[in-house]
Amino acid sequence: MRQDLSIQSSDDLSLKVKEYLEKVSVDEPLSADQQNIVRQQIKQLLIDKNAVIVAHYYTDPLIQALAEETGGVVADSLEMARFGSRHDADTLIVVGVKFMGETAKILTPNKTVLMPTLEATCSLDVGCPADEFNAFCDQHPDRTVVVYANTSAQVKARADWVVTSSIAVDVVDHLDSLGEKILWAPDKYLGSYVQKQTGADVLMWDGSCIVHEEFKAKGITDLQKVYPESAVLVHPESPQSVVEVADVVGSTSQLIAAAKDLPNKQLIVATDQGIFYKMQQAVPEKELIIAPTGGSGATCRSCANCPWMGMNSLQNLLSCLQDGSGEIHVDSDVANLATTALDRMMSFKANS
Repeated sequence: MRQDLSIQSSDDLSLKVKEYLEKVSVDEPLSADQQNIVRQQIKQLLIDKNAVIVAHYYTDPLIQALAEETGGVVADSLEMARFGSRHDADTLIVVGVKFMGETAKILTPNKTVLMPTLEATCSLDVGCPADEFNAFCDQHPDRTVVVYANTSAQVKARADWVVTSSIAVDVVDHLDSLGEKILWAPDKYLGSYVQKQTGADVLMWDGSCIVHEEFKAKGITDLQKVYPESAVLVHPESPQSVVEVADVVGSTSQLIAAAKDLPNKQLIVATDQGIFYKMQQAVPEKELIIAPTGGSGATCRSCANCPWMGMNSLQNLLSCLQDGSGEIHVDSDVANLATTALDRMMSFKANS
């Protein structure tokens, strides 16, 4: 196995993430009657503005249900991008985190792209600033730059390839077969998983997801003693020790597919708990159990729920439709460069 594993880290990453987390604010819950009123207002505005909701699996189940009811989609980041680019709506309401809205705008520059809040970001994005990443790339000009979708438009603009977790292994395996050495960013756990699966020569940025990093192998193995007939489903953004105890490792869409295929009636799931909405639809007869986070009695930063995904609400979704707030703009030069890497991702997926 060929391996060139190195780490580029940012000393103030923890501080940056802490600063962003301090900005997180969540709207007060609505009563059932209030929810119904807001939902009807949103439905009418979607019709009036020829708009469609494109929501991620990790968002509030109320929003996921509304997306489905109104002809939108609930999906992983790859399918969100594909759906938005194919749909004939004039306006895309991207409910997720900011890099998802940027990707939608890059792929559909003729559409208006709105987000319920522009404050919703991602620790992987925060931890990979474009200027620092460009300097890292400049130090290794012989490497093919592969970046995870959870990055800013500026970082994508520097990349040769963009990948999602559902195709990361396949893309890197393909590049490795061509003899290419990889510069990977930003998630070190996903990068390590990809490297181990492919044997590729991978140089990695040091980044992580604050949700998946909180899952602990010991907590999962302790839980398996309580549910001895269960299967463990893990997202590859999790630490290696967690991946090693998994029965299935995969992207959000792959984990939902696995839930259907596995014979087990109980499933321990190590990813954001928002996935339970769609997973339970797929396997209503099975018991879904969230994997423990942070170890026994520890205080975690996420507790299996992304704080930034949680910033999306029915209230701010309504507001962005009413007044056009939260519009995504991407510099044309950045978009043109990022389009090349994104188009490679889309073409690879279509042909694989």
